[in-house]
Amino acid sequence: MKLLNKSLIYLSVSLFFVIGLWSVVFYFNMLGEIKESVDEGLDNYKRQTIYQAEKDTTILNKTNFEEGFFAICEIPQIQAISITDTYIDTLMLMQDADDEAPEQEPVRLLKTAFENNGKFYELSVINSMVEEDDLVEELLHEALGLYLLLIAIIIFINNFVLKRLWKPFYSFLNQLKNYRIGKKFPEVKTETQEFTDLQKAVNILLQHNIETYEQQKQFIGNASHELQTPLAIATNKLELLIEKGNLQPEQAENIAETMNIIERLVRLNKSLLLLTKIENKQFLDNKTVSFNQVVKQSVNDLEEIAEYKNIKISVSETAELTTQMDISLANVVVSNLLRNAIFHNVENGIVNVEISENAIKISNTGFKAPINEQKLFSRFHKTENNTNSTGLGLAIVKAVCDLYDFPIFYRFENDLHFFELRVK
Repeated sequence: MKLLNKSLIYLSVSLFFVIGLWSVVFYFNMLGEIKESVDEGLDNYKRQTIYQAEKDTTILNKTNFEEGFFAICEIPQIQAISITDTYIDTLMLMQDADDEAPEQEPVRLLKTAFENNGKFYELSVINSMVEEDDLVEELLHEALGLYLLLIAIIIFINNFVLKRLWKPFYSFLNQLKNYRIGKKFPEVKTETQEFTDLQKAVNILLQHNIETYEQQKQFIGNASHELQTPLAIATNKLELLIEKGNLQPEQAENIAETMNIIERLVRLNKSLLLLTKIENKQFLDNKTVSFNQVVKQSVNDLEEIAEYKNIKISVSETAELTTQMDISLANVVVSNLLRNAIFHNVENGIVNVEISENAIKISNTGFKAPINEQKLFSRFHKTENNTNSTGLGLAIVKAVCDLYDFPIFYRFENDLHFFELRVK
């Protein structure tokens, strides 16, 4: 998930709880303010009623609320002395303009006592209150509307303002993804200090990595070259000794064994150099490669070896399989898989190659048991005591597949060893 979207989620969740808490606090504060305002109105109405009772004694006869919003009843002096102004929330039957019949409505009730011409009276004054369920519903709608409005504003800011602010970062990130050693360092023009510092730090790190890479590449090249020279000299001298012909059969046999060992060292040196170059991503001349053509070329190159071991190679094509990769690495992968299928086969064995729209399957006869898949692609792993093998063929195949993110699988089925390479 992108940073902008993640921040949007955090803000949305945080706002939900903040507005929810704010709504609860606002509800009780607003309810308190309403009651305080109503109480002030009741107090004012109480004074007016008492004042009117002094002028018009007929008011003292209103003992219920049918004729107004107050009721008066005569009480003893002792009871009147004990009464203080009391505000109560209660319900009364009332009929609004939109009601068909009287309904219970919330009211605020003020009870007090007063004296008139030596007599004592209890005064009850009421005032209609806003219904709490209506207040909660209205507040819920308002809070939800506020939340949606804030989310819309945040999304707008996120998509137009913050995205523009983070544009140099994503541009720099894309350049890093496509960066290859030997190219110009990624650079993005920005006035944001943090992005500038990040760019400088990454470029310094890349510079150090390039220097290390160049030193390693130079060392590998020199080591490979220096190894090839003495090995070639040793081979030439041994060949001269054999050509002179003044050797005993046992001596000639020992020299031939030594030459085989030197030849294996030469192949091992080349394989290690190739493996290192693959891991260092020195093969990046990507072009459209047809695996059908590569397979045909490899089969043609290995035909003589297959005939020598009486191994039959069959190629089945159901589609044209193409991809973008280095042509030399495509040849290495197919050639090593076919060599592995031929060299680790049995006399009069078979090798089947199936090419489909997105995969190559190579199956071959061989040992009547599966191979340890975890060690199969490891360096120097050998499935048999073969002194001519370097043990790097499948390791090179795996390195190329990892470079291009091509999955490769092995399985043993119906006495056949299957290698499947899926091409993206």
